Amino acid sequence: MALFFYFIYFVGFLLAGYLALNVSYLFVSAIAGRLGCQSDVYLPKADDVQRRIAVLIPAYKEDAVILGSVVANLKQTYPSALYDLVVIADSFLPKTLEKLSHYPIKVIEVHFEQSTVQKSITYALNALPENTYDFVVISDADNHMAPDFLERINYAFGQGWRAVQGHRKAKNMNKSVAIFDAMNEEVNNNLFRAGQRALGLSAMCIGSGMAFETNLMKRVMNQIQTVGGYDKELEMLLTINHVRVGYLQDAVIYDEKVQNVAVFNKQRTRWIAAQLYFIKAYYKVGFQQLRKGNWQAFNAFFRSLLLPRSILLTALFLMASVSLFTGNLPFQLFSVGMFALMVFCLVVSIPTVLWKKISIHDFFVLPSLIFGMFRALLNFKQASKVFLHTPHAETTE
Repeated sequence: MALFFYFIYFVGFLLAGYLALNVSYLFVSAIAGRLGCQSDVYLPKADDVQRRIAVLIPAYKEDAVILGSVVANLKQTYPSALYDLVVIADSFLPKTLEKLSHYPIKVIEVHFEQSTVQKSITYALNALPENTYDFVVISDADNHMAPDFLERINYAFGQGWRAVQGHRKAKNMNKSVAIFDAMNEEVNNNLFRAGQRALGLSAMCIGSGMAFETNLMKRVMNQIQTVGGYDKELEMLLTINHVRVGYLQDAVIYDEKVQNVAVFNKQRTRWIAAQLYFIKAYYKVGFQQLRKGNWQAFNAFFRSLLLPRSILLTALFLMASVSLFTGNLPFQLFSVGMFALMVFCLVVSIPTVLWKKISIHDFFVLPSLIFGMFRALLNFKQASKVFLHTPHAETTE
């Protein structure tokens, strides 16, 4: 019996240590993101060389949003002769393709037995004419680039960057779910982009609003085989090759936020499946890179070991609640302290403008979103085999 209690104590100690490691990592990143330099590139120079750009837009059954996105993204201040919007059309309706033909863009039709974003982007990269584009930008079908987005990206490449991540912001906050999704986006921006760069680390890629040297992107994408979450594998392969990803706080791209709980759950299921796949595929590589002294690559892997924040927050809340009934003061101080630090990380990472958007009524949806994350843990195997598409719809504020 005594051995059993020692075992439980040991497991509890390991669990507490793991939770503390999560919170400590996020706390340092949160403080660094708020106090450090938040962008690697500032205003463009008038005499900077203007490079040729391909904006790749992978789109699977996105008939509802693609036309609006094309119109919005053609409003760049960057010279129109120097960039091309390339819509990678997967399973589009004929009438949508006909409408797209009237715009000054390129359309690449693709057909796959099993569609994924990675396949679409790789196909398009291999189809682009050689030595035509200096770098490529990846944009989702629902994304709207700010008018100066390509100018700022171009300036970053003029400073020697080979890979950069722009600042993705919410395009819509018309639903309670969308507001929390927008908050989550900005927390990620502070922790894993601004915070990481302030610490001298590579910014985390987010799947869209990012740009890469064309030949580099082509070489790396042809190595990726994942069903979902290709951005994690992309960043890992870049850091293995000692290519650091910069973060452009002022290069803004607007992204449609999820508007209902069901779609939110599907999206998070896909994300968790991608995270677990990445851990399985790269845990050996991650520690090999650590032994080689490649902290950038190991850090890219280490982030995948962190718990999803809603699950982490719930676990810390439960631990703090239980500790209040134990009478064990050290355990109480530890548990409540960890929970308080986690809340602080979230609060300090969310911009004031988003706090002004939220109301008491919006918090009623929060338990459903947290419960959805736990359901996603149970359903991740589905997403690891089949790409779970997140549907979009035109939104207006």
